[in-house]
Amino acid sequence: MLLMDSVDTAAPYEIRIAPTRGWLRLNWRELWEYRDLLGLLVQRDVISRYKQTLLGPLWFIVQPILTAIVFALIFGRIAGIPTDGIPGPLFYLCGLLGWTYFSQNVSTAGASFVNNSHLFGKVYFPRLIVPLATIVSNLVAFAIQLLPFFAFLGYYLVTGAHRGSVEITWRFLLFPLPLLHVALLSLGVSLLMSAATAKYRDLIHFNQFLIQIWMFATPIFYPLSKVPKNYEWVVWMNPMSVPTELFRICLLGRGTVNGPEVAFSLAFALVLLVAGLAAFQRVERTVIDSV
Repeated sequence: MLLMDSVDTAAPYEIRIAPTRGWLRLNWRELWEYRDLLGLLVQRDVISRYKQTLLGPLWFIVQPILTAIVFALIFGRIAGIPTDGIPGPLFYLCGLLGWTYFSQNVSTAGASFVNNSHLFGKVYFPRLIVPLATIVSNLVAFAIQLLPFFAFLGYYLVTGAHRGSVEITWRFLLFPLPLLHVALLSLGVSLLMSAATAKYRDLIHFNQFLIQIWMFATPIFYPLSKVPKNYEWVVWMNPMSVPTELFRICLLGRGTVNGPEVAFSLAFALVLLVAGLAAFQRVERTVIDSV
């Protein structure tokens, strides 16, 4: 009798399934509920990246060192491009930190719909989880790439070589901020590229070409102080210029960037992020039919 009474007096409820309306509407609660899936996708990305490789995670140490050596030979010795008194290895390795993280994010997350179409067609989950997992998993590679940079930094500090060219200040503790800047920027670009490649798959090749051209427009192997005044606006229009220079300011105590440039770059990154979210949400409704 008590059981029947409790059943009869239970409050009625209903589950309503409705399409998402509006050009930008994020269901933060749903994303939080799928946090376990985010962790599994991050684990999948990390394991698959190192699986069946010769050196495994060491590639993320060897690659920036070899790239820095090539930059030092071509741009430092042959082209004679200065590094503002900063030792060449530190200058190039510091510039590559933010750029490598950015390029890895855009290369992988920029084809989220195409590379994960088999997964999207089988089960429902917030599609935004996939590019977010890429952004998070690439932080592992970023942490590994910090090792050769800190090794060279420790060498110059202990031996006293190039004394005065590198300064460790309180800004050293702020280096996660430009990392967050790069993460937001790369997420926005990745979402835009994902929406575009879902409909036009050949844009994946344009994605790779864009990253190559973008690298030469970023102050990785040249200092901003050597850019002619007439062309400074071109450099500042590149949203990756500011975070690249902020990494040098935080980690090496040297750099050329002001408040207005930082504000413009951050605002541009947020605009790209909002535009990317809107385009991504619009495409995900019919993504199964287009990929």
